[in-house]
Amino acid sequence: MSKAPIGVFDSGVGGLTVLRALIAQLPREHFVYLGDTARLPYGTKSPQTVARYSLQAAEALADYGVKCLVIACNTASSVGLPTIRERIENVPVIGVIEPGAQAACGASRTGNIAVIATEGTVRGGAYQQAILRIRPDARVNAAPAPLFVALAEEGLHEGPIANDIATHYLRPMFSPSDAGASVPDTLVLGCTHFPMLAGAIRRAVGAKVQIVDSAATTAASVDAQLREAGLTRTEGGEGLVRLLATDGRERFASVGSRFLERAITPDEVELVDL
Repeated sequence: MSKAPIGVFDSGVGGLTVLRALIAQLPREHFVYLGDTARLPYGTKSPQTVARYSLQAAEALADYGVKCLVIACNTASSVGLPTIRERIENVPVIGVIEPGAQAACGASRTGNIAVIATEGTVRGGAYQQAILRIRPDARVNAAPAPLFVALAEEGLHEGPIANDIATHYLRPMFSPSDAGASVPDTLVLGCTHFPMLAGAIRRAVGAKVQIVDSAATTAASVDAQLREAGLTRTEGGEGLVRLLATDGRERFASVGSRFLERAITPDEVELVDL
C-alpha cells in the first residue's frame, strides 16, 4: 500500500500548486493528479453541482488504487468533503480548508483573520466556520477575489495589473474604516490559484501580515496523516507523477507549467472522461 499513489484533484490547474507542495514535502511518493478542465470553474457553480462533480472526480481517482485522496480545490473542499468521505471509505480524504484554517488560527496573534477566495467558497462560509470552530473568539472577514484566477491562468500574476487588482481587493480589508479600529494580522489564500499572486498580495497588505498558503499547510497535513497510518513510501528514488485532465490537453500543459513550476508537454496529459 505504501507504493500506491496519492490522488489529487481540482477543477483545473490551480491544484497544481498543492501538487507542487506535496512533491516538495513527499518527494518519494507517486501522484495521480486530475484536473476537471471540461467543467471548470467550480467557484461559480451551485453547491449541489460542485458536490456531484467532486464525487465523480474522487471516484475516478479511487479507481487508480490511491492510498490517500487530496481535494486540492477550496470550493470542492467546502461542499464536497463530507460526501466524498462517506463514499470513499477506505483511504484518508484531506481537503485544503481545515489545514488552512488551523494554520491561520496558529499564526494570528489577535484573532482578526481575513480570507480571500472564490465566490463559491466565500458564499459557503467554509473557512469562516472552520476558523471559528478552532478559535471561537476570532473575527473573520472573507471576500471574493475572482479576477485573481484569470490573472494566474493568463500569466499576469506579476506586474502593474496584478498589483492594481490586489490593491483593489485587499486595501479595503486592511485599511481601518474607523480611527483605532484593528485590521487583520493574518490573510488566508483560500484558492489554489492565489499563491501565484503572492508578490502582488504581499505588496497590497504590507510586510507585517501573516499570509497562509493552504497548499503548504495541506502538504504538511498529508505528510502527518500518512506517517500516522504507516502509509509513507520510504524506499526508492523520486516518485512518479501522472497528469489527467477532462479536456484541453494543450492548455493544461501550457498553463499548468507555470503552476507546477516545471515544463509540462501535452503528451504528458492523459484525457479522461468523467
